[in-house]
Amino acid sequence: MAFQISPGVNVSEVDLTTVVPAVTTTAGGFAGYFNWGPAFTRITIADEPNIVRRFGGPDSNSAVSFFTAASFLAYSNNIKIVRAIGGNSRNAIANTNPNATNLRILNENIFQTTFLDSTNNNAAGAFAGRYCGALGNSLSVSLIDAGGSAGFATWNVNGIGVSSYFPGAPGTSSQAASLGATNDEVHVIVLDTGGVITGTKNTVLEVYPYLSKGSDAIDSLGNSNYYKEVIFNQSRYIYAVDPVDYANTVSTWGQPLANTTYATITGSYSATLTKGTDELPSDANTIAAFSAFTNPDDVDIGLVITGAASTTVQQYVIDNVATVRKDCIAFITPPYSSVVNQPGIEASNIITWTGTLARSTSYAVADCAWKYMFDKYNNVYRWIPLNADTAGLCAYTDTIRDPWYSPAGYNRGQIKNAVKLSWNPNKTERDTLYSNGVNPVIRTPSAGTILYGDKTLQIKPSAFDRINVRRLFIVLEKTISQAAQYSLFEFNDEFTRAQFVALVTPFLRDVQGRRGIYDFRVVCDTTNNTPQVIDSNQFVGDIYIKPARAINFIQLNFVAVRTGVDFNEIVGAA
Repeated sequence: MAFQISPGVNVSEVDLTTVVPAVTTTAGGFAGYFNWGPAFTRITIADEPNIVRRFGGPDSNSAVSFFTAASFLAYSNNIKIVRAIGGNSRNAIANTNPNATNLRILNENIFQTTFLDSTNNNAAGAFAGRYCGALGNSLSVSLIDAGGSAGFATWNVNGIGVSSYFPGAPGTSSQAASLGATNDEVHVIVLDTGGVITGTKNTVLEVYPYLSKGSDAIDSLGNSNYYKEVIFNQSRYIYAVDPVDYANTVSTWGQPLANTTYATITGSYSATLTKGTDELPSDANTIAAFSAFTNPDDVDIGLVITGAASTTVQQYVIDNVATVRKDCIAFITPPYSSVVNQPGIEASNIITWTGTLARSTSYAVADCAWKYMFDKYNNVYRWIPLNADTAGLCAYTDTIRDPWYSPAGYNRGQIKNAVKLSWNPNKTERDTLYSNGVNPVIRTPSAGTILYGDKTLQIKPSAFDRINVRRLFIVLEKTISQAAQYSLFEFNDEFTRAQFVALVTPFLRDVQGRRGIYDFRVVCDTTNNTPQVIDSNQFVGDIYIKPARAINFIQLNFVAVRTGVDFNEIVGAA
């Protein structure tokens, strides 16, 4: 880059400060069934309370998914969750029409494109549950506008007075008055009438004072004050779908403010939402949810958690997420029916499962058991698959060491929140599992529950049959490939090739210093960038790596010697 900083003086800059970028390896991805929340869209969650806030607490149907996500967050603070629901799941609605049962708003994007700026011909009524699910049937919504100002002081919902939640009666906003409009203000209140959400009936959940019926209304901060927009942007529980008293108000509600006399309603409007339904996701539904993780350009993850997914779903995640992306690992657990209450035959059941799974890949990791953990929300114990913990141990290892350290063993492999295991394999069973690419998990009196293996599902013996080596190469390939993007569209000459070597070498030397590799070599010269390669507009860099290996077996030899023996004479001779 050249530029002039004074008359007759040109300055040229060449940026040789490019470095290999840091990459994310600890973000988890999970798709499962939850009672509430947006469906088939990724939501980033940092801790367990946020799972409750976005997806609701656990019940008998959602507990396995809930505690799978919570188990991972016991080790990490970054999981992207996709809620999977069945095809017959529906939003709760305010319409009492017996035929109005088919509202299915999966997430905010669908509402914004389909309902926010239009009406639904009153099929849903004035309001709808924010998300699909029977949880929405616990909600009541009430609205009062200028037409009910005379009765504002006695405004109640299901016999509960609510006027005290608002500063005063609605009327005409100053913005509307300045534009010749009248009667634009509305108050909206949302209650947990059924008590399912909060545990207490008629708890007030949300209060929205002095909203406007005008589509172009703004508040004092310059944000939209249109009631549908405000509720869309702020509510955790509802959408405003159609105008209240549809037949009489649809022609004015949602019109611009200028010179509009907005229709009003007499008294107040209140509705308890109904017809929200839940349906457990099929394998096809769960696969559709996991498909949100297939594109590495859309989402950056390193650990894909499958929870209690079926073998069919596990195969999909291995084949179409982890193996296709090549920058993440899928974590799987045998089915509940294989390892819970199956005394003496767990190992053989797991071998049958791996045979059905029929996958040999370094981009998947299998463990062997479910853990028994306490559900504090319902005061019961639950069986939860261990794959979230195995993935979590990888995230924990990244935090205290590096991705190329093994997550197993007594130093980094302690599993949290396990009251007991579905089974505790003995040495013979552990050897059987390990030879089939399944990592044992054991419970010891002194150290608790431990991940006791670090194999991938790759059956072919090589360095890539270990978790730490696969994760090492994910880091190397991901970081160096991102750095190599800056060589695109440059000349394939000696300068560019030397620049690439100078970029990669310090990074690999740093990894070597942090015990990730034993040795390396970077080749990027005329030996691999031949005239034919250059004429094909290609650029080749060969990077040779000697990966560090984790200890899987320890042999200790104890030799008894006579009192007068010099150790120097016998060491190495025994």
